[in-house]
Amino acid sequence: MKNVLVIYYTQSGQLESIAKNIAKPFLNSDEINLTFHEIQLEKPFPFPWNKESFFDAFPESFLQIPTALKPVPEEILNTKFDLILFHYQVWYLSPSIPINSFLKSDDAKKILNNTPVITISGSRNMWIMAQEKIKVLLRKANANLVGNVALVDRVGNLISVITIVEWMFSGVKKKYLGIFPLPGVSEKDIQESSQFGEIMLDSLQQNNLAQLQPKLVNAGAVKISSYLVTVDKTANKIFNKWSNIIYKNQKNRKQLLKVFNVYLFLAIWLISPIVYILHLITYPLKLKSIKKETQYYQGV
Repeated sequence: MKNVLVIYYTQSGQLESIAKNIAKPFLNSDEINLTFHEIQLEKPFPFPWNKESFFDAFPESFLQIPTALKPVPEEILNTKFDLILFHYQVWYLSPSIPINSFLKSDDAKKILNNTPVITISGSRNMWIMAQEKIKVLLRKANANLVGNVALVDRVGNLISVITIVEWMFSGVKKKYLGIFPLPGVSEKDIQESSQFGEIMLDSLQQNNLAQLQPKLVNAGAVKISSYLVTVDKTANKIFNKWSNIIYKNQKNRKQLLKVFNVYLFLAIWLISPIVYILHLITYPLKLKSIKKETQYYQGV
C-alpha cells in the first residue's frame, strides 16, 4: 500500500476540481491510500474579489511574502508519503500567497522532505516563472520534483484577461455578456486531466517516477508558448520593481497601487500587442534558442 497526498488551495473551486479529476485513478486503486489536504488561511482572501483587495494582494504575492495558515492535521504530519500531488495557482506571476505560505512553513518542510512531488498548476496562461519559483521552494524543502502538469485557459491572451477578471470580481463562472468564452481551464481539459493521473499512478506503481515527465509531456501535460515565456520574463522584471516600490512605501501604498493599476491596464492593452508583433517578426531568428527553452520548461 502506497501513501499519496493531494495538496491544493482554491477559491473558485477550479483547482479542487482539477485535483479530484487527476486523483481519480488513485482513488480507484486498491493499492493506494489517498489523502486530501486543502490549504486554509487564518484570514481568508475574499472571493469574489473587489478591485481594492485584488490589487492590494499584488506586492505580497509577487514578493512571495507568507501569511498565517491553519495548521496541517497531525495525521498528515505523521505520515510518510510515497508521492505528493501539489496543486497551485498563479497570482501576479508568482505562486499564490497561500501556496507560498505553505511551502515556506515548517509543516511543509516536514511533509515534503525527501519526498517525490508532482506539481500541477491551473492558471490563465503564464505559469513558467511561477514554476521556477516553485522549484526553488521545493529544493529548500528537500523535496524531489519528478513531474509537472500545466493546465491553462486556452483562449487568446487579451480575451482571457476580460473573462478571468469578470470571474474574479463576480464570483460566477459564466460567458461574459453572453458572447465571451467561459473563463479558466475548460471543463473538457479538467475532465480529461484524469489521463495524467493514470500516467502518474502507473509510474508510481512501477517505481519509475524518474521517467515520468517525458510521458506526461507526450500526453500533452505541458505546452509552451515562446511568446508567453518572453512576456512572463519581461513582466517579472517590471513587477519586481513595482512590488518593491509599493511594499517599501506603506505610507503611500494606496496611491501607488492606483498608479500600478493604470500601468497594468496600459501594459496589457497597449504594450503586449506590440511585444507580440515584435515576437512574430523575430521568431525565425530565435528558433534554436526557442527549441532549447521549450525543452527546459517542459522538463522538471
